[in-house]
Amino acid sequence: MRRLLPVFLAASVCTFAADTAPSSPAPVLVELFTSEGCSSCPPADALLKLLDSAQPVPGAQIIVLSEHVDYWNHDGWVDPYSSRVFTDRQSAYSVRFGLASPYTPEMVVDGQGEFVGSNVRNANLAIEKARVQQKVAVKISGVSIENGVLRAYVETGMLPEHTGKHKAEVYLVLALDHAESQVQRGENQGRHLSHVAVVTSLRKIGTLEKGKILAQDIELKVDPSQSAAGNLRTIVFVQEPGEGRILGAALKRVLPKNP
Repeated sequence: MRRLLPVFLAASVCTFAADTAPSSPAPVLVELFTSEGCSSCPPADALLKLLDSAQPVPGAQIIVLSEHVDYWNHDGWVDPYSSRVFTDRQSAYSVRFGLASPYTPEMVVDGQGEFVGSNVRNANLAIEKARVQQKVAVKISGVSIENGVLRAYVETGMLPEHTGKHKAEVYLVLALDHAESQVQRGENQGRHLSHVAVVTSLRKIGTLEKGKILAQDIELKVDPSQSAAGNLRTIVFVQEPGEGRILGAALKRVLPKNP
């Protein structure tokens, strides 16, 4: 089941707040649940690209994820980037936010609020709210790809006392920097669509317990064709259990190792 909500598209970034940014921008995770089979989604895809490239909210490091759901695939076009993993993640958010059903396009900011994914004003307000929250430090280092294996070192700080939580989940995401499709059927038939930060892998890598840090080496098999093109980024985020609040995040570009 799904429902479609009205779409709001802004012409520019002028509506974003312009207050003075701190010296160290706070990471804010912006997730877009989208589909190439949904005619309302391209404006939201465009907004996500804008947030990623322009970083228009001072004081925030906006880390974006494009998560393509699979429940549109029976309507004439199978989204090549879709996965049930993202549908399940969105469904869990829907339960938490008390929605009647999932819908596209939906944007979720730091796991704290959701809205129609092309609504610039709501994106601005949500990012402004999220950027002032205390964050768990997250660091990704030593990122490399060799022989189809991604290697990295992940380290986090400790959970803030104010969260009241005894543990949080740590996730590793692999995403395409950019992706494109020429849609042949369905609601977007004939359109050339482009996306940013398209998630190809989302996996839990550990649990952060209160009073402790998490520090570990990571190995993950990747598609050789993706790694060879240098079209990858890796994201690590800390989230309260049950698709709760995002407590910290970091992004690192992935560069293929020279032969």
